[in-house]
Parts: sequence; structure tokens; C-alpha cells
Amino acid sequence: MVFTAIVFVLTSGCAWRHLPPGFGVAVPTAHRRFTEWTEAGLWRQLHDEVLDELGGQGMIDGPPLGAGQRGDRVQNRT
Repeated sequence: MVFTAIVFVLTSGCAWRHLPPGFGVAVPTAHRRFTEWTEAGLWRQLHDEVLDELGGQGMIDGPPLGAGQRGDRVQNRT
């Protein structure tokens, strides 16, 4: 429930305070978990694993990235 609520806020542009109660999680809980998971690097890890899985299935167009290239690309943006 918490993961779904967080993804809803991130993808819809909804403010945390307007999180619909239908998700079954309190706003402070959802925001706290988002913060904890962000600090733990969960979103980067999830992103990398999804890219690896999709790339392994041939579902991503373009050349594969070598070791470290994704991290380098992210670092150059900041």
C-alpha cells in the first residue's frame, strides 16, 4: 500500500497532503517511507534493476550501457 501511494504522488503531481485515503496509508507514513527509501538509495536500485531486466529481454532500444555509465550520466546532470 505504501509503495503504491508513493508512486501515485510521484507520478500524478499530487501534493502529499492530498493523498487520497483510498490508499490505506497515512500521509505522514507515506512521506516518511519515501524519505527513508530515498536516503537508502532504493529508487536508484529499483531503476537500475528494471533497466537491466528490460534490457535483458531486448525491450530497450539503443546500445547497452557499460558498467558505471548510468551512474556517470546521473552524476553529470547534477
